[in-house]
Amino acid sequence: MALISPRKLRYDLYSYSYQQDSNTPLVISVLASLIERTLARNERIAKNCKWALSKARVFDCNETPDMTVQSYLERIFRYTRAGPSVYVVAYVYIDRFCQLHPEFRIGARNVHRLLITTIMVASKYVEDMNYRNSYFARVGGLSTNEMNRLEVEFLFLMKFKLHVNVSVFEGYCSHLEREVSIGGGYQIERTLRCAEEIKTKQRKESRYSDQSARLLL
Repeated sequence: MALISPRKLRYDLYSYSYQQDSNTPLVISVLASLIERTLARNERIAKNCKWALSKARVFDCNETPDMTVQSYLERIFRYTRAGPSVYVVAYVYIDRFCQLHPEFRIGARNVHRLLITTIMVASKYVEDMNYRNSYFARVGGLSTNEMNRLEVEFLFLMKFKLHVNVSVFEGYCSHLEREVSIGGGYQIERTLRCAEEIKTKQRKESRYSDQSARLLL
């Protein structure tokens, strides 16, 4: 059973190493767990009621991809090396999208396209350097034309509300930590480690390095 604690998740979010051999960010497992439970809940609801048609049917595909959310997110990471903050911002976009379109429901036919689109847009927002849309399309199993169309549709459906400030980002990080504390399918610890502790440690290490450098001069 995977061992993920709020402490490990927060440390990973703020101190992730962008090396080619870096491990898969912990946030991927947490996000996958959260979305999988949303899918299961929506499937149960769908059996008992009919939803109004959503404008966001652009994300629907004719055939349900034979890949779990976890595997799909791991594939995206493996080929793009997008850091943890990209997945947090993508999660912000998904939540914001659902609030703007309350008739929209995440389901097996739209979740993969929604994820690749939000992650690509989040990567452009967060990262300094990015892959082309054609590359994200290949990673996500789409054509370049489909990827371009999904991006444009998403931007207009979002009304171009893509800015994520620090307090919003922190809030969603905290939400993901609570997701771990609740369980999320993982064996967990319940000890939180706040960002300030990590930043303080980093500052101390930085001061120590500066002092060592001065001694060597």
